[in-house]
Amino acid sequence: MNTESKDPRELIRKKIPVEWVDYNGHMNDVEYVRLFGMAVEVFLSRIGLGPEGREMHDYTIYTLETHVCYLHEVKHGETVQVTRHILDRDAKRIHLFLTMLNTEETAVATMELMLMGIEKREKRPSPFPETCEKVIEQLYQIDTPLDLPSQVGRKITIQR
Repeated sequence: MNTESKDPRELIRKKIPVEWVDYNGHMNDVEYVRLFGMAVEVFLSRIGLGPEGREMHDYTIYTLETHVCYLHEVKHGETVQVTRHILDRDAKRIHLFLTMLNTEETAVATMELMLMGIEKREKRPSPFPETCEKVIEQLYQIDTPLDLPSQVGRKITIQR
């Protein structure tokens, strides 16, 4: 599913199966969220908090908030990729922005989310394990020069 990419921000690449297409002839909104969720799991593995890391550190991640923008239709058979941009971070949280791109590198959807590190036994917010913290900081340093995507911080509103 994930092909090697020269872009360190790319998390996942996926050809859209027919089962993900709805009655309007394009990818169902739930499937956009599924693909973003799959990309988050790849991201967590890269920072050392995949299944083995969560077990080793007795640590997990909760998603506190998400915001999805659907920008363009995606049809059956199209291939999309999801890239990441760490907008901000602290000892326990990551403000992450994901962009889904088609093969022309046009953004077809975005997801902004806040992740919180949780110590599993007490089920309380807790700083990231030291080894993970170092990787998060390295990735954040790669991402900080990027311009903020226009969807960051949007709210749902009816324009008048």
